[in-house]
Amino acid sequence: MPVVVVESPAKAKTINKYLGPDYTVLASYGHVRDLPPKDGSVDPEQDFAMKWEVASDSKKHVAAIANALKDDNALILATDPDREGEAISWHLKEALTARKSIKKDTPVSRVTFNAITKDAVTKAMAEPREIDMELVEAYLARRALDYLVGFNLSPVLWRKLPGARSAGRVQSVCLRLIVEREMEIEAFRAREYWSVKALLSTPRGQSYEARLTVLGGKKLDRYDIENETAAELAVQAIRSRDLTVQSVEAKPNTRNPSPPFMTSTLQQEASRKFGMGARACMSTAQRLYEAGHITYMRTDGIDMAPEAVTAARDAIGARFGAEYVPGEPRIYKNKAKNAQEAHECIRPTDMSADAESLRLEPDQRKLYDLIWKRTLASQMASAKFERTTVTVGSRDGQVELRATGQVVLFDGFLKVYEEGRDDEVADDDDRRLPQVAEGETAGKESVTPEQHFTQPPPRYTEATLVKRMEELGIGRPSTYASIVTTIQDREYVTKDKGRLIPEDKGRLVTVFLTNYFRRYVGYEFTAKLEEELDEISAGDARWTSVLASFWRDFKAAIEETSELRITEVLDKINEVLEPHLFPPLPEGGDPRLCPNCGAGRLSMRTARSGGAFIGCSNYPECRYTRPFGPPDAEAEASAIPPEGKLLGEDGGDKIWVMKGRFGPYVQRGELTEDNKKPPRQSVPKEWKPEEVELGQAVRLLQLPRLIGPHPEDGVNVWANIGRYGPYLKHAESTSDRGGTNANLESIEDVWEVGMNRAVQLLAEKVASRGGRGAAKTLRELGDHPEAGGVVSIMEGKYGPYVKWDKINATLPKGTDPEQFTMEAAVELIAEKAASKGKKRPAKKAAAKSTAKKAPAKKTAAKK
Repeated sequence: MPVVVVESPAKAKTINKYLGPDYTVLASYGHVRDLPPKDGSVDPEQDFAMKWEVASDSKKHVAAIANALKDDNALILATDPDREGEAISWHLKEALTARKSIKKDTPVSRVTFNAITKDAVTKAMAEPREIDMELVEAYLARRALDYLVGFNLSPVLWRKLPGARSAGRVQSVCLRLIVEREMEIEAFRAREYWSVKALLSTPRGQSYEARLTVLGGKKLDRYDIENETAAELAVQAIRSRDLTVQSVEAKPNTRNPSPPFMTSTLQQEASRKFGMGARACMSTAQRLYEAGHITYMRTDGIDMAPEAVTAARDAIGARFGAEYVPGEPRIYKNKAKNAQEAHECIRPTDMSADAESLRLEPDQRKLYDLIWKRTLASQMASAKFERTTVTVGSRDGQVELRATGQVVLFDGFLKVYEEGRDDEVADDDDRRLPQVAEGETAGKESVTPEQHFTQPPPRYTEATLVKRMEELGIGRPSTYASIVTTIQDREYVTKDKGRLIPEDKGRLVTVFLTNYFRRYVGYEFTAKLEEELDEISAGDARWTSVLASFWRDFKAAIEETSELRITEVLDKINEVLEPHLFPPLPEGGDPRLCPNCGAGRLSMRTARSGGAFIGCSNYPECRYTRPFGPPDAEAEASAIPPEGKLLGEDGGDKIWVMKGRFGPYVQRGELTEDNKKPPRQSVPKEWKPEEVELGQAVRLLQLPRLIGPHPEDGVNVWANIGRYGPYLKHAESTSDRGGTNANLESIEDVWEVGMNRAVQLLAEKVASRGGRGAAKTLRELGDHPEAGGVVSIMEGKYGPYVKWDKINATLPKGTDPEQFTMEAAVELIAEKAASKGKKRPAKKAAAKSTAKKAPAKKTAAKK
């Protein structure tokens, strides 16, 4: 009985169902080997020899496959049908050969299927092949490149740029896109312009809106009406003239559907329509694929199998009628220069099955519905419109207005699906116009001027970033999700309301790399490298030659930076960013002259945390600072000066608000002659320090507030504001390290909470203690299917997490704990264990016995 190896236990379960008891189906749990994260794992001096290591968490999976081969001396590698899948099959073969589990007489074959259906799996098993070494070599080249860049460039960053973390080959280029867009936004200067619209009426009393397009006999450009005065003159020009309809032009128009999904377009549309990040999208699609509902989800292809096209056309006819089925099937071809392996598009495996007919979790239902609708729409008839343009003008030709609108004559594919837009804009063409006849008068109900300002380019969303990377040829479908996730995990980028915003350290890394390693974060260079990797997979280039060409120049660039001092790097960054950080002053003068002391020069400085700020060269005599970035006049005016802001007096003492090393604080009085600090209290994070008033400062300086002795033990109970917000403390004094602390809900509670409520909160805190067991269990998923032991979803301080034995793995952001499955939990636990280098603890005996019994539970189907 052959041993079939797939990547995940969920897929193994589904395929086992199709193959039956004549096969042993096991999971590799993804990659089984990787390069050890240490020097020498790739050796450029030895023709890029690579040292591989079986991950500690993968050893038992390899052992289970090796044990199965003792009884079933035939191996069928059925990992995913892409470059990564081919590499996993190669790794498995190499690892099993090293264990001597594969012998000379052991037949080893490779099968691939684009969908996990009975037909697709059966057909694949009948068409085995050898491992495609050209695809494997393309993987080896990519993995070696990523290792050489990361392992050699990251230490340069750590030494030369305090606070920086690591640099990846494609991630750095992606980060550059985001940083450059942010700098475009900051350099943008809005330009004012006006438009004029009129609400007109037909002789029959129907209204329609028209826009002024000609004034004074001249066709208007966007900026011709520059200000309110010009707009008012335009309004008077319209009001003072009689208007008639000069022409009515109706033209037929058609719209064709979008092609079916490939990986990048699926990620973009899931982001637009659901706010679903690239990682969450691919995780959800993976589960749909493993359950047999959709075809393989990592693909550059948009073509569809002929039988699938026929099934889609049949489903369209059955659901919507024959008029929605075009006369000929639609054929789509890739526009991308480097479509990866020739996979089919992402589509349902059963065109007749809509989302409502399948038992799916909420996220899966949404994504499947999107895929199903897009696939059907791609084979539906075009939508038909009639576009109407009405021109209204004065007899003297001085004024002309235009109204546009359209009527849907046949909805076609729009009955099912319409592609989303990245940045919605108003579209006058979508309006319906009343019946308007040429030569009739146009009554003026109102004439309205509208002020506008040009807008900066929008920040990237995950959807628009993936789209831009695809346009530039950077990365590949299987890498987009990990690239976008990595730059956020490294805290180079944050996401706010779906938009990606670079952090200070992300900006500095980009400036450093573009200055000292410009070639390697160049868009064209990165895209060309991707083309070379594709040439390797096509057998048109040797992988070691591509690496040798890259390494020769990259090594020289690394060596050039080895002697750089940190001060040199910061000086260079200051020089490069000078136009951005210190733009010319409106009133003239030196923009780098310190506005506080009038003598020092401003420059960018870095903090140990990796953040950056603008500071004065006269530090510590002058403590002027401002945030990193261009100066903000309003913020500067309201900011707290370096010497502090005097709020007023209380009881003969001056009350100040100051900026300190650990944040803003209020202070009573000033330093004494012996430098003894006067009373101080931190300003809560919820308050803006520049807006703190005298009364608020005095209240803060009254803290900590003694509520009174605890009724049970007589020990004091205090209310105070600390590093983590408002809290209660049950101790003789607030300086005691012992005692019990309990959080308060709001700042106001510090001054208002009474003893009864305080006693209750402290009691609840004591009752909740219990070390690790104190976390609340949200759900128990059951025993781990491979190793035994309860798998639970727990409520954590930073969000829900999966707990199994001694492994805790945080759920992906936005995941509903109620919908999280055991299969997803097992994969998450495996990833976490691998990242920590942990062996699976506990229940080892149970795990072994389960693994041994697995082949005996072979399910059904003939060979």
